[in-house]
This record gives sequence, C-alpha cells and structure tokens, in this order.
Amino acid sequence: MNGYINSFQSMGTVDGPGVRCVIFMQGCPLRCVYCHNPETWVTGTGVQVTPKEMLNRIKRYKSYISKGGVTVSGGEALLQARFVKEFFAMCREERIHTALDTSGCIINDDVHDLLDVTDLCLLDIKMTTPEEYKKYTGVSLNTVLKFLDILQEKSIDTWIRQVIVPDINDNFDNIDRLNDILRRYNIVKKVELLPFRKLCLEKYKEMGKPFPLADTPEATPKAVAQLQKAVIL
Repeated sequence: MNGYINSFQSMGTVDGPGVRCVIFMQGCPLRCVYCHNPETWVTGTGVQVTPKEMLNRIKRYKSYISKGGVTVSGGEALLQARFVKEFFAMCREERIHTALDTSGCIINDDVHDLLDVTDLCLLDIKMTTPEEYKKYTGVSLNTVLKFLDILQEKSIDTWIRQVIVPDINDNFDNIDRLNDILRRYNIVKKVELLPFRKLCLEKYKEMGKPFPLADTPEATPKAVAQLQKAVIL
C-alpha cells in the first residue's frame, strides 16, 4: 500500500506534545478560505511511500522524538486513512506516540480503524455555526461534531484547534459557541487558538490562484490572547 506525502518535518514542536516528526499528507476535500497549504489540495500526487518506508525514516529520529512522537497532518489525513492506520500500527509496535491532525470531515470504516491506533487527535473546529462552516470550508460542521462524538466513544485524548480570522470568527460569540461544544466532552485536554497569517501568499501566486483573504489583516497576538482567556479549557 502506498501513501502520497506532500512534505516531511523532522523536528516539529507545534503539532502535538514534545518534539515530533510531522508528515503532511497530500490531498484535501476542504477549501478553507484561509488555507495556508493550497499545494496539498490535489489528490494522487506527491511522493509515494509505503508505511514501512515511512517508519524507517521516522526511526532515524527516534532518540529525538522519544518524549514526543509522530504527527500525521495534511492536506487531510483521513483521505488516506488506510495508509495512516498501517503506519500508526507500526509506530505503536515501536512505542512511538501517534497524533492525528485532522478536520474530522470524513467518517467511514477505515477512519474508525485508524482511530483505534491513534493516541492523540488534534481536531480543527474551524467555525462554530453550520452556515459559517459550509461557507468558509465547503463541508459540514455536523460531520465534524459526529467525528468528535466518535473520539469521545473511543476515549481518545483530543486537542481542539481553531484559526482566528479577523472579521470572521474573532469574536466572543464564536468562543461562547465553542465553549458550548467543549462542555459536552471530557476527552478535550487542550484548546489552541491560532492567529490567521498570510505567509501563504507566495504559494497562491506560484499556483496562479487568488488568495481569498488577501485583503484581510492578520490576527494580532493580543486579540487572540483575549479570546484564548475566554475559552473554558
């Protein structure tokens, strides 16, 4: 079985606990207006690897990630759930901590199998109303909440993440709705609000695509910190 990889980061420190190897899978069904990795959208491209080949690469860094682990991100990792499941199963045999960074937009048998070998989920709840979720990502909030229900059923530790975008979700009403969601789950151990940035502008130019939020200001650390204080976790 081959997986399609967009890129690999050997010493990541922001995608889960500790120092981690981060694998960015190729392919994503979402079209978030603030996406900073548009090069990962297209499926069936990128570098092809087997789970064993990926594990062998990770093992080179095993001494560095002993207190961290491996995070699989995207793109959307759930598009290649069978590959990631096989890879995570191998990581577990090597006692390497596994984290899945996902939007939770796909639910099927392969995803269930993947979650059974996942130690931590980093779940991106991008918006907190169905209308905004569909408008700004192209997919359904309902699916994401069902995915969170499954994480609860499987007792998988979860970190919630949300990018704060000025004039879209940088308000306390959004945080109130997020808190309402959080109260229903005891698996959520951490909430990270991340500032919207425009470091992706050159990527869009190279791809010949307009960046939908080119005229939107970046989120300030102060504004994000104020919202973070209002989060119940």
